[in-house]
Amino acid sequence: MEHIKARMIQFSQNNYPQRIEILGVSIDPFTMDETITRTEEYISGKKFAHLIGVNADKILQIKEDPAIREIVEHCEIVNADGASMLIAANKLNIELPERVAGIDLMLEFCSVAAVKGYSVYLLGAKQAVVEKTAEVLAEKYPGINICGIHNGYFSVDEDKEIIEEVKSSSPQIVFVGITSPRKELLIEKFRDYGATAVFVGVGGSFDVISGNIPRAPKWMQEMKLEWLFRLLQEPRRLFKRYFVGNIKFLLLLNRAKREAKNQ
Repeated sequence: MEHIKARMIQFSQNNYPQRIEILGVSIDPFTMDETITRTEEYISGKKFAHLIGVNADKILQIKEDPAIREIVEHCEIVNADGASMLIAANKLNIELPERVAGIDLMLEFCSVAAVKGYSVYLLGAKQAVVEKTAEVLAEKYPGINICGIHNGYFSVDEDKEIIEEVKSSSPQIVFVGITSPRKELLIEKFRDYGATAVFVGVGGSFDVISGNIPRAPKWMQEMKLEWLFRLLQEPRRLFKRYFVGNIKFLLLLNRAKREAKNQ
């Protein structure tokens, strides 16, 4: 029987867990509450922060694209988003407290923002979807200050104009619902242009919140089958990401497990 001592979470001087490494990628082993608390420190300090969620697809992007690896390494907070990260941590005997899914993090942020008065900007998706998302959030979280919205359909040449438009709204939290790697590259442009908000990449969360696309039922989430639910919804578009991508991820994980065993 294989006996490998689990790598326990260490804490830094600021009492937040130190980053751990899963499949060669540094991850903040934060709980949802720790993520919110740490992010609020950036908000109160009027500092820029880039929050990114890592899942199987992101791991593969990082392995294949040096530019994405560099961005992830410089993000202020790197959460374990996908259930795949919990599976990997378990197989590699790495302590990871929980998954912090992008959509759940967004909703939790909105709940806090409604109470504390943080201004929120929604950037991404189709215009009708982002408008509906704003309506749903306003109804779900009375008092939330949504200071602006903009769809995600604009060219790279329009980035500077959009950045200035967002900055002029003085948001404290910006949710970016655009596909990768465009999303990460755009958020880093906000950094370069001196933005001071917290930017949270939330992928397709606007589509789910607006009701445009249903989320997997709770039992599928708990069984780590949310990817299968999405694949069945859009098989042609998501086949490469979820079927081919998951096979690549499992091969990567098995290789890492063999290497850890031989150390």
